[in-house]
Order: sequence, then structure tokens, then C-alpha cells
Amino acid sequence: MLEDKFEYYVLELSSFQLDDMFDFKAHVSILLNITPDHLDRYEYKFENYVNSKFRILQNQTSSDYFITFTDDPIISGQLKTRELKPQLLSVSLSEKNGKGACQSGENLKFSLSKDSFSFPVNKLPLKGKHNMVNTMAAVLAAKAIGLDENKFVEAMSDFKNASHRLEDAGEINGVKFVNDSKATNVDSVFYALDSFIEPLIWIAGGLDKGNDYSQIEQLVKDKVKALVCMGKDNSKLMEFFSGKVQKLEDTDNVNDAVQKAFALATKGDVVLLSPACASFDLFKNYEDRGEKFKAQVLELKKEVVKN
Repeated sequence: MLEDKFEYYVLELSSFQLDDMFDFKAHVSILLNITPDHLDRYEYKFENYVNSKFRILQNQTSSDYFITFTDDPIISGQLKTRELKPQLLSVSLSEKNGKGACQSGENLKFSLSKDSFSFPVNKLPLKGKHNMVNTMAAVLAAKAIGLDENKFVEAMSDFKNASHRLEDAGEINGVKFVNDSKATNVDSVFYALDSFIEPLIWIAGGLDKGNDYSQIEQLVKDKVKALVCMGKDNSKLMEFFSGKVQKLEDTDNVNDAVQKAFALATKGDVVLLSPACASFDLFKNYEDRGEKFKAQVLELKKEVVKN
């Protein structure tokens, strides 16, 4: 950023960075959800983490924009108590009035002042409700700075997701493997689980950050037939989901996790790595965890083909 000059820069800012920001000002800020995470940094007080996230609004004025997911109960509650200086552009998965975007049946509808247009959901390459929310926010941001919607509609049509985010990791004997290693908190896992209609073998675990698994309890009961816990200490996961899934397995290495998951799966199932936890107990980072998972799936496929 110091070396190159562009008209706009897009930044992804963590609560860690926002905590130490005082002069920073965004022209367009985006905040899509707040769920308990990194609570060990915030005296285990959720309100401290919420306040950290809302620092993204600092220094914004009435000529700026704030894009947010108003279906999120934490955010909607905060909007009732906080003074907003930037213009609000709402994102919703249901029909709502006001400026912003919403999902209306099989279409995403966008409305900014007098300018409105829609886009069919079935033309988007990304699946899952969370990706509908992400897409609407991205389009609103582009539109807020005056870009032509025809350009980003074209871009959306052939967009490919980044690695480790519901990434196809291969298929063995009709069992699909999906790498969602980037899902390091419970909220991310919620959206991952909600994206599938197939029975799931879920691989989860790692360094717990004060997780509350009750948020995904019903989804797990409805969709997960087996849970493979992968971490140095899986006691919290094992205790919470005991009796809530048909089968529970415990392991501290990725090779064993992939083997166990495949043994529990039948044709038509999906093995989903979506950990809900940080990776630092067994891996360098979430990328390392995802790459090792994909490598083990490839090795297993070679073994199965050989036999």
C-alpha cells in the first residue's frame, strides 16, 4: 500500500487491528456478523468483543457507507443503541424496505436511492446462505463507489472461492471431501453445515477459543451422522456432542482423522473439515491444516485405487 497508488484499497480488518486503530477512516465499512470469538483477549466478556468490532465505524461521516447484515441479532440490537453517522445499507435474506440488498425468492435484489436491479441466485457459483450475504455486501460496496453493475455481475458469474473455504478436496467411492479449514469459529461452521443437504461426517477440533457449541447443536443433530474430533484436547467437543451424533471418534492427527471419517462414510456422504477452532495445537495455521487434509485425502484415494 505504501509503494503502489490505487484509487481504492480493500482491507480485511480483524478485531486485533481495530483495537489499535484511532485515525483510520473507511469510506465503505462492512460488518456482517458478530459471534463469540477471541474471548480470551477480551476478558471473556462478549460486549468487549462487540465494541471492538464496531470500531470499524470510527471517523466515518454522512458521506460514507456502512454495510451490515441486519438479520444478525447482535448487530440489529446494536443498531438500536448506537448513533450511526455513515449511510446504512442493509443486507438481508428476506424482503425488507430501505436501501440495501435482500434475497427475494430466486433473486438477489439491490436498491440504492433511485438505482435498483436484481440478479438470479442460480447464476452464482458459490452455494450457501453465507455466500448470498457475502455477495450482496460485495455488490453494495462496489455500487457505493459508483461501479457499473454489469461489470461485477459478470465477475460474480465465474467467481471461484479462495482455498480452505468449502473447497472441493476430492471424491473417493462416491464420498466427497470438503476442506473448510478457514472455519475457525462456531459461526463459520454454522454456515458450512447449513450449505449441505447430504449426510455429513464432520471433522472438527483444535485450539478452543471459548466456543459455545449450542449455536450449532440442532444443525449437527439434523445433518451430522458422525463427528471426528481432531486436536490435542478434544474433551470439550466430545462432552458436548456425546449422545447428539450417532458416532464419535477421537484423534490427534490428520491422517487418522481422514481414515476414520472415510470408514464412517457411505456413498453419497460428505466428509467436511470445518474445525470451529484455531489450528495452532497441531498445525502452523489454518492453511497448513487445510493443505495437510487435502494431501491425506489424495493419499487415501491412491490407496483405495491400488486395492
